[in-house]
Amino acid sequence: MSSTLTDLRPGQRAVVSGFVADDAEAQRLMTMGLVEGAEIEFLRAAPTGDPIEIRVMGYALSLRLSDAAGVLVDAAHTP
Repeated sequence: MSSTLTDLRPGQRAVVSGFVADDAEAQRLMTMGLVEGAEIEFLRAAPTGDPIEIRVMGYALSLRLSDAAGVLVDAAHTP
């Protein structure tokens, strides 16, 4: 079952499975590396909870919660 990026907590990993954002927003997120199949790690959230910081494709990316809510993720399978 998919959840959104906002459902993760620090230290959790997941895999991008799709988008609920509109096409233009999804395209913008994909240009930042959030493509289907990309593994992400939730690093931290600001004290107020917004923005959040994730690691994707080897770099840290900060996202507003409103943007993160448009990214569907599935739990990462670790060997």
